[in-house]
Order: sequence, then structure tokens, then C-alpha cells
Amino acid sequence: MTTSPVERAADQFVTALAQWRVERGMTKKQLAARMGFDPSYVSHVEGRRHKPTEDFARRAEAVLAAGGAIWQRFQEYDELRHARGATLHRDPPVPVQWMPPGTGLIVEREVAELTYTQGAYRCRIRRALYNAGVEPVTRYLVKIAVDRYPHDPAGSNRHHRTHPLSFDEMDLHAVAGEGDAAEPMHWRLKLDRDAAKEVWLLFANDHGQFPLYPGERTTIDYAYTVGEEKWGQWFQRAVRLPTRNLTVRLDFPVEFEPQVWGVETSLAAEVPVRTPLERHNDDKRAVFEWSTDAPLLNARYRLEWRFRGQAAPTVGDDAVPRPEAAAAPHGDTPQRATNGHELRASQRMRGIGIVQRGADLLRQRARHFQLPREEVVAREAVDALRTTLDRLEGVHDFSKGVGLAAPQIGLAAAAAVVRPPERGAEPVVLLNPRVVDESGETDEQYEGCLSFFDYRGLVRRPLRVDVEHARFDGTRVITSFERAMARLVSHEIDHLEGRLYVDRMAADATLVPVEEYGQTGRPWTY
Repeated sequence: MTTSPVERAADQFVTALAQWRVERGMTKKQLAARMGFDPSYVSHVEGRRHKPTEDFARRAEAVLAAGGAIWQRFQEYDELRHARGATLHRDPPVPVQWMPPGTGLIVEREVAELTYTQGAYRCRIRRALYNAGVEPVTRYLVKIAVDRYPHDPAGSNRHHRTHPLSFDEMDLHAVAGEGDAAEPMHWRLKLDRDAAKEVWLLFANDHGQFPLYPGERTTIDYAYTVGEEKWGQWFQRAVRLPTRNLTVRLDFPVEFEPQVWGVETSLAAEVPVRTPLERHNDDKRAVFEWSTDAPLLNARYRLEWRFRGQAAPTVGDDAVPRPEAAAAPHGDTPQRATNGHELRASQRMRGIGIVQRGADLLRQRARHFQLPREEVVAREAVDALRTTLDRLEGVHDFSKGVGLAAPQIGLAAAAAVVRPPERGAEPVVLLNPRVVDESGETDEQYEGCLSFFDYRGLVRRPLRVDVEHARFDGTRVITSFERAMARLVSHEIDHLEGRLYVDRMAADATLVPVEEYGQTGRPWTY
């Protein structure tokens, strides 16, 4: 019987491998042959007689084109396997040519740089390519897309219809090779839309052709410019080819006081980037850099930013809302206005600076702190959360406990404070939290939200969650929460990921007006 997390992760890897093999119509013998293994090897792995290696997982991912699913299951298994003890050692490094024959083009390293200068963004992409296929490569597809208002698709479409992206302004240039051997690349149009362009970069120019033959390597380097009136405050890299390493750099004026955060989107989930961004100042420029090894196929890595030193953007820009957001499961105690009329629950919350449902900030993923470098900023955020919680306690009796996350008071940062239901218990501080495990046992309880306080909704959640979170000094710990605290903590982590409790309600569930809610002032029962 499978009991340990590592055994469950191994089962999930084997299940994903078998499902994708069947989906592709391959026998175990056929898959082994395509991967370059002995015919019995896949049978042994699927039968749990052999442990999967990194090389095996990469080859299976490439041959079955699983969109990153197989590779993700292996990474989850591998992390758990090596977390069990310091005496265990990882597999030796994978050989240079880890992809099976016929894989095609591989990006050995990509460096994407975005520089803001005098009202325009200049984007430069450098990709080191290796032809692992059996045919010469004569062209490379480049996709360029802009989105002025990423949180308002309709507004962006209207804007770009009036202000379409043009090749004249882009000044697209590309070369292949490095140094004196670099060759200019011609390009041919594939797609021309208001906000998106696709072009083929050709391994050819006026002097002739220079295909990339099997087994050969080269570097392509291309750049283009887009005015700030067409470029929203985000920069996304999509992994469309097997990639060894991806690095993204943002270069902004220091006087703009830039704040940058990152999000990773795969077929499985959307999470903050798993490694912190590094920042250094170079003269009057602030340079942010983020890297990852072996990014998943079809994953998207998006860096977003805001300029705190600039004047507030005009209406319609993807500006950060003013401080006014919060949420937590709780009951309700009426409060009356000075004129004798009873205030609605949402009005009371708004009155102490808590944003109500519909604010953009409640639907955005919070930026992780770079600790310990941002310890002072993190402590300031936690102090602000504690102060707001004190104010909340003055207007309401939270018999079920209460939690508050930084985006809920207008701070786009991954911090939350949770006060347990027990009177006098020390609040729990969560920095950069993420759920790493949860129980299969769940229950349903009514929850409320400070930014949606006029209603209550029935939500199913696990009875235990294990949460990895950081201390102010940057060290990370895993804490287990059960029952009421598991629900409170899960609720706040949802807020840091841009979710509300209504997103977790059953499709046929209905909200209950607080006037009809019969469990005010009572703790949850277990």
C-alpha cells in the first residue's frame, strides 16, 4: 500500500507515462526504441521495478510530446526523493545530447532582454540553438505580441485597432552566428495583425544560404522596438521548444522606482516563479534578472512591473488599485451608522479601507518577497496587516478566526497574517506561502469574505494543509495546519494567488445573504 509522499509521486509519474504512451498509440517496446533504451526498460519503470532517472524522464517527455506533464511529475518525484535525507545523491548530470534522435531543434540557452528608454521598449532575444534532428533547419519562427491593457482584453483590442503595431516602428533586425562570423538574416512575414506579428527568420541573406545542419550549433540574435503606448507593463516568454536554460532581464530607469514580480503558467497551474528575481543598480539603471533551468515545454513565464516613481497612469492603464482589499472566513455582528440606520456588512468593511469584490488587485497574483534582502519591506507589510486586523476586531467579533493578506490592503506582496479562533493565540505570519501537501479528507463549511461581506458561501476544503513559507531571514519552513486553521490559511493563500472563495464553491451552490445566515458568532464544528 502506497503511504509516503515519495511513493505517491512515483505512482503519479508512472501513471502519466502510461497514459501518454497509450494516448500516442505506442507499445512499451515501441516507446523504448524511440527513446533509445532496451525494450524491457519501459516495462520495468511502469512496473515500478526501476526508478525513473532524469535522462529517462526527459526522453519520454520529448518522444511523447506530453506538454510538460511527464517532466513535471518527475520533478515532483525527484524533489521528494532527495528531500528524505542528506545521504542521498542526485543522478549524475545528463549527457549533452540528452534528447533522442529526431527531436529537432533545441534551445540550449535563451537570454531575453527588455530595456525601457525614452518612452519605448527595446526587446532583444539571443538563442543558442542545437539541431538534434535529422534535417537541416532553414528558418526559425518568431512570434511578437503586445497587450496594452493585459487585465482588460476588450480595452486592449480597441486600443490596438486604433494604434496597430507596425513593422516600420519595430525596426526588426536579426543575425545568426557571433562576432565576425555573424550573418544578417532575412525575414519573411507569416502573420500581420494589429497586436501580433509572426515572421520567419531565414538562414539566408543576399550573399546566400547558411542552413543549420544536424549536429551543428549557432546563435540567433534579433531585436525590435515598441512604444510604451502599445506595450503593457508585462513581458512574457513562452517555451515552444525544448530549452536548457532561460534568462530574462528587465532594464529600467532607477528614478521610476520599478517593482517587479513573476508568474509561471503551465498546463497544470499558475504559480509565482519558483526562484527569486535578482536586482542590481548600474549607474542610473535598475536591472532585474531571473533564470530557470529546464523550463517545461509550453510553459509561460511572465514578468510584470509597476513604476512607483511615476505619476499615476491614466484611466484604462493596468494600474495597481489603491489600498482597499481584504478577506477571511468569519461570522457577523451588525453595526449602525450615526444616523441610526444599520450599515450593510460590506459598507462597514469599506469604511475601514477594505476593497470590495471587483477590484483588480483581488484577481492578481501577489509578488514574492526577495528575502532577506527585502526584510524591512516584509516587516512593514506585516505591521500594516496587524494594524488593520486590530481595527477589524473593533467592529466585529470573529469567533471563527480571521485572516488578512497584503493584496487585501492594497499591497501587491505575498504576506498574510492569520489569527486563530482561540482567544489570545499568537497570530501566524505567512511570507511567500505555498501549499505543498494536503489531506484527502475534506469538509464543507460556510465562509465569508471581508471584500464580499454581505454573503456567505459553502466551500469544501482539506482538513489538513502543509504550507511552505519563509521567515524574515529568508529561511523556509513547512508548517502543518488542521481544521479551522487549515481553512483560514487556505483562504488567505487563495487571496495571494488571486482567488476568492466563490471560485471554490460547487457549480450548483448558492450564496446565502448574511441576514439569512444562521451561524453568526459560532465556531465551525468538526
